[in-house]
Amino acid sequence: MSDVVGFYDRHPISEAQVRAALARRHGLAGGVLTADDLFAFDQDHYGGLAAVDTLARLAGVTARSRVLDLCAGLGGPARFLASRRSCQVVALELNAGRAVGAARLSRLVGLERRVRVVRGDAVHLPLGSRRFDACLSQEAFLHIPDKAAVLREARRVLVPGGRLAFTDWVARPALGDGERRRLREWMAAVTLQTLDTYRALLGAAGFLAVTADDLTDEWRAILRERLEMFRAMRDDTVARLGAARYAEYDQLYAFFAGLIEAGKLSGGRFSATAA
Repeated sequence: MSDVVGFYDRHPISEAQVRAALARRHGLAGGVLTADDLFAFDQDHYGGLAAVDTLARLAGVTARSRVLDLCAGLGGPARFLASRRSCQVVALELNAGRAVGAARLSRLVGLERRVRVVRGDAVHLPLGSRRFDACLSQEAFLHIPDKAAVLREARRVLVPGGRLAFTDWVARPALGDGERRRLREWMAAVTLQTLDTYRALLGAAGFLAVTADDLTDEWRAILRERLEMFRAMRDDTVARLGAARYAEYDQLYAFFAGLIEAGKLSGGRFSATAA
């Protein structure tokens, strides 16, 4: 998993970037900040708050739910769930810097009692069995080589009848070996499933009532907007990261956008019930 850790060590969205954006918007004096103040900056996934809310609905998250956010990153979705659904969330993250950042940002907005950050590997969860009512994840499983293992672990920690809901990038038949290799090298996309193979993996892991939704059209529009936004922020990004890093990410975003435009890559949203 060293490639994944390194990818997020270098990622342009970081705790420092979130704090800098907060300072620009609210000033250094600031006052009391809430999770809502962070949402414009800490949602490192596709679809923003509406996407988190959809997963929460599919997973049946309520104020009484015990929720696991797998591969939680900086904790933006976990804070959204805790603040809007008033539930208890464990945010599991492998990358040490992002786990520390998630905990600090949660403390910054007074959610440290509702969001507990745990550093760990999603394929070997340091958590007891049947501990959670819902498990969510967003665009993270593409980084995990053993999809079957992470789905089995999600099933293990869910109570019977508990719900799993997640989104991920999925491959289409036209995606070539060379393009898969570049995705592995550039963004640690170590394995990519299809909608059908994810359905099969979920069934084999002990899940029932599996749904799989194709998000291609929705994510195509989001990716176009992200590329335009990234390029509009060129001066700020170069100032923070340097011209070479900006060029690296510009090339990555353009390549990624090209794959979805060409029908070689798409997004999927999945939900299932633990048997």
